[in-house]
Amino acid sequence: MRALVQRVTEASVSVAGEITGQIHTGLLVLLGVGLSDNDACAAKLAHKVSHLRVFKDAAGKMNLSLLDIKGEMLVVSQFTLYAETSKGNRPSFIAAAKPDAALAMYEAFVGYCQSLGVPVSTGIFQADMQVSLVNDGPVTLICEVDR
Repeated sequence: MRALVQRVTEASVSVAGEITGQIHTGLLVLLGVGLSDNDACAAKLAHKVSHLRVFKDAAGKMNLSLLDIKGEMLVVSQFTLYAETSKGNRPSFIAAAKPDAALAMYEAFVGYCQSLGVPVSTGIFQADMQVSLVNDGPVTLICEVDR
């Protein structure tokens, strides 16, 4: 399971011109699910992302987590994080989980984040979404867990 995590001052996701999820200070998480990902992966990644110390403390050091600052999370499904681009010019998505399995893991990730006390907004799985954000820093990280 992979997440591209961006520290934001605001972010939103829209489908057909309507906002489906919106946050202020927090993390935008673009979430990709691989073929072998399972519930344990979702739990591990939710814990990792929620506890990442990427927010500034009083001394200006990145030392606080999303939980510490009582921030929000916007989670958007992103199967393209599993694109294989080493051969040719057309990406292959063979390593991405099939939609039914990916939806279950996406929902599990969201549920685990919520169980940790994180307010979570989401996009709509498999929809054509438009994501807007103000990246703070910018801070952008790739987090990955294996089975």
